[in-house]
Amino acid sequence: MTYVVVENCIKCKYTDCVEVCPVDCFHEGPNYLVIDPEECIDCSLCEPECPAEAIFDEDDVPEDQKQFIALNAELAAIWPVINETKTPPADAKEWDGVKNKLKNLKR
Repeated sequence: MTYVVVENCIKCKYTDCVEVCPVDCFHEGPNYLVIDPEECIDCSLCEPECPAEAIFDEDDVPEDQKQFIALNAELAAIWPVINETKTPPADAKEWDGVKNKLKNLKR
């Protein structure tokens, strides 16, 4: 079992979650974070830290967000690990809650 970062992280990319991760399983892309399912130990520390509520237990990922399970695994294999908090994008609050952001994902 693993935790999954879903669509609401796109263009919000808050990094509060990465600092509490004991195994450094977060990976950073240009405007999105993902969790490496091979490294995640299912500790649940990251989920409450996400201001955008964009992290779910794999079993609790909303039906319309299931594609993000595979996307996290795919992108974690190519993006670098992030383990320190960074300043979020200046417009992060404006993007929080916006629907259909997958088209804005930068690889």
